[in-house]
Amino acid sequence: MQDNNNNNNSMLKHAIMMMGGTLLSRILGLVREIVIAAFFGATRSMDAFNIAYTLSNLARQLLAEGALSAAFVPVFSKVLVDSRERAIELAKKTMTVLIFLTTIVVALGIIFSPLLVKIMSPGFDESSHELAVTLTRYMFPFLIFISLEALTMGELNSLGSFFVPALSPACSNLVFIITAPFFARKFGVYGLALSVLCGGAAHFLTQWLWGLKMRAFLYPLKPDFHDENLRKILRLFLPYAAGLSLNQVNPVISRMLGSFLQEGSISVLNYSNRILQLPLGLFVIAISQAVLPQLSKAKDHLEFIETLRQALRFALFIVLPASLGVILISREFVHLVFVRGEFNDWAWSATSSCLALSMLGLPGMACSTVVMRALYALSMPREAFKVTLFSVISTGLFSLALIPMSYNGLALAPGIAFTLSGLLGLHYVRKKLGRKLRIIDVNIFSRMMPSPVY
Repeated sequence: MQDNNNNNNSMLKHAIMMMGGTLLSRILGLVREIVIAAFFGATRSMDAFNIAYTLSNLARQLLAEGALSAAFVPVFSKVLVDSRERAIELAKKTMTVLIFLTTIVVALGIIFSPLLVKIMSPGFDESSHELAVTLTRYMFPFLIFISLEALTMGELNSLGSFFVPALSPACSNLVFIITAPFFARKFGVYGLALSVLCGGAAHFLTQWLWGLKMRAFLYPLKPDFHDENLRKILRLFLPYAAGLSLNQVNPVISRMLGSFLQEGSISVLNYSNRILQLPLGLFVIAISQAVLPQLSKAKDHLEFIETLRQALRFALFIVLPASLGVILISREFVHLVFVRGEFNDWAWSATSSCLALSMLGLPGMACSTVVMRALYALSMPREAFKVTLFSVISTGLFSLALIPMSYNGLALAPGIAFTLSGLLGLHYVRKKLGRKLRIIDVNIFSRMMPSPVY
């Protein structure tokens, strides 16, 4: 029991440290959107930029918050228990493989940009399509920076460093905020693509250089494919990547359907999502990243269940009131943040309604994100794939069913899908462990009731 308490305290400590760094990062991320909104508002050129950014940013979910962490962190953490030197050597070999793979993906992305843009935005006219293709090609090298950032983040988290990895996106956003006004005036919307690349480089370099101080500096090392640990990472990575690639269909669905709606629909969905990312990244991603190493190091099923239970309760304890608060002040908050420059009254009203509906799904997103980390720690790639596939199918079906609500329906659908997929993930975890998880303490209600008087 003492070990469980120590692990839970460690997880909460790490989560709080990450929240501190993430808070600054998310605030600067919001400032970044304020700068973009003031220059470009909710227009078709901004829609084209959001399509291009979504395509070039797939690695953030696929690698930084998904497959790479899921495959690398559990193996690295176990090797670290035996030998720090061997663990860091494994990270260097993984870095070489990652550079090779991401370079191929970038080359293919640049070549097939016209097809990718057509798939994601079939409702665009020819000029919007060409603009999105050009922006996509400019931004695709961003994948390399964000993928290497994912590796260094996983290494540093496993070594007990959480604050600087959580703070590094702030450097990325700060670089964007500083460069975007200059580049936007000089190059128009193309300048935003250049700012994205500068920010991605800053994101990676901040953590990479911090690794030097941690005596865990990474550089490419010739991989040994006979190394069982490296082989295990690759074996886990491929199914996780396949599953999380499916997960990237979720934003694609909203972009595809949004391209058929009125001008600016994709932009208002993106602006509302940026606000949603503030509590999601600040609390949920911080908790899920902190809990993965703890789950991977759990000595038995009882310790694993207790760690997962505390992570879910902590997430809901914070997210539920945050969701309610943002829903109640959505119009006032959007007005404060975005209404200036080219951001007009229609954009204000549309972004506010999208934000309120998106926040309804935040508790479900929180649970789903934490539960997916539990599946990764239990090395359950098949079940993780099934949960992701279920989420994608559900998002598609709910989006189509709610499309009569226009952009509001597209804002509501993902939250419903993530809530259902989180419940499915909990079912798989409970089945694997053979024990009830008891996330909700039913005894709390009996303790709240007055004692009977006889």
